[in-house]
Amino acid sequence: MTAWIKMLSDDEAGPDLKAELDNARTPHGTVDNVMRVHSLRPATMAGHVALYRAALHNDANTLPGWLSEMVASYVSALNECPYSFANHFANAVHLMEGGDAAAIEAAFRARRPQDVFEGAPLALLQHAEKLTLSPATMAQADIETLRDAGFDDGEILEANQVIGYFNYVNRLLNGLGVTTDGDIVGYYKAS
Repeated sequence: MTAWIKMLSDDEAGPDLKAELDNARTPHGTVDNVMRVHSLRPATMAGHVALYRAALHNDANTLPGWLSEMVASYVSALNECPYSFANHFANAVHLMEGGDAAAIEAAFRARRPQDVFEGAPLALLQHAEKLTLSPATMAQADIETLRDAGFDDGEILEANQVIGYFNYVNRLLNGLGVTTDGDIVGYYKAS
């Protein structure tokens, strides 16, 4: 586990932190550094876990999981956040049906999602780029573009939550020097 600030191990955890660490455990049974970096302030870990699960892993969400993970990956590429990109691109590749992972990664790093996506997914990725890089320029017409691409208002809200969450977490991770050292990259267990 590495970051520029102290992160407490399970052995160092008091009762409040231990409860939050147990709540933050991945399907692998570990606590990723993205959550452990909150160990000095367990209340922010609790909030972070709740927001992450609501944005990406809630059964009521209707955006396809692969698309949410692609949006997460693109936002993380735009923000040059290697931690989130590594984890969420691995998730996207795991969940997507087909597609050239190397070509998608190259397109994201070049800020050219149009090289590998079209239609509704491309519209959502372009929306993510604008909201990430130029949030003050957002307009109602941007929502209309997503509706015209086939997204309903609930899906637009979900996408906006994913974009907003990753802009938050990318800054948290980059600002504290959090790395994937010691983490199991990707949310999903290998089959």
